[in-house]
Amino acid sequence: MRLSLNLGYWSSGGGIPLDLVAAAEELGFEAVWAAEAYGSDAVTVLSWVAARTERIKVGSAIMQMPARTPAMTAMTAATLDRLSGGRFLLGLGMSGPQVVEGWHGVPYGKPLAKTREYIAIVRSILARRHPLVHDGGEYQIPYRGEGATGLGKPLKLITHPLDPDLPIYLAAIGPRNVALAAELADGWLPIFYSPERAGQVFAASLAEGFRRSGQEGKEDRFDVAPAVTALLTDDPARGRELVKPGLALYIGGMGARGTNFYHDLVSRYGYGPQADRIQDLYLAGHKAEAVAAVPDQLVDETSLIGNRAMIRDRLQSWTAAGIDHLLVAATDVATLRTLAELAT
Repeated sequence: MRLSLNLGYWSSGGGIPLDLVAAAEELGFEAVWAAEAYGSDAVTVLSWVAARTERIKVGSAIMQMPARTPAMTAMTAATLDRLSGGRFLLGLGMSGPQVVEGWHGVPYGKPLAKTREYIAIVRSILARRHPLVHDGGEYQIPYRGEGATGLGKPLKLITHPLDPDLPIYLAAIGPRNVALAAELADGWLPIFYSPERAGQVFAASLAEGFRRSGQEGKEDRFDVAPAVTALLTDDPARGRELVKPGLALYIGGMGARGTNFYHDLVSRYGYGPQADRIQDLYLAGHKAEAVAAVPDQLVDETSLIGNRAMIRDRLQSWTAAGIDHLLVAATDVATLRTLAELAT
């Protein structure tokens, strides 16, 4: 089992946990990943981490596509990869309509079409085979539409990337987006992944994406890297209580009724009635009750919480499901060390 450290969102209330980063590097973790929503950005955090480490990779989980043009993302990826000595992993995601339109001020539009074109443009820029020209339904480069001066011309990235085939990961949980990840990306970043239920929920989408890719054996090279919260504790009930607020937020409040990808995901897992209740309570302002409504079983399926023996048993479930890479969100070195020992 390969392990990475998932820092999630950096909070302005404290510094970046460099003690955890140092421990992860010492323990042989593969990468450190950072996220962004509408607070801290992932790139600054990863730059900080890369400057204070030597071997461990740094990955964005995720950089939001609506926040940056494809060209800006390619420039950032090429710069971070070169400055880190070839240690950058590019994780991308659309985010949801709430953030896309409510924060970035751009239309949510056609997310699948936008993602397809976005990845194609980033790959073209990094490859540097020719000046960039893209004429799609979502992006037109050089731009020739309303307000154009007519002075735009095709350009080629000045910086020479260390790796023109820089690995691209895609965050996805919806059936069509998961298929798109399998088709276009090198890896997949799922959230709230249940190894017991993932086969029935994701297998068909992954198979369709691999088929569309036209790449023989791609499924063997494709890196499935779920995010998972981990906590070494002799009080698993208390550990669950620490995890439930995050699940309640995403299932109940991340999006609107009828447009909440996380609610849809756990419903496909078989928790439909519970997801409806969590959402009803959360949207009605009863957040504490929404947290209490999160099933213990859902927490146990999607997390690694408990004593050493319990975590060992849960790791076996992930391995049995074919998962060999976990993005671990943990807050203490003891948990990281235990996972490293059990994963060998």
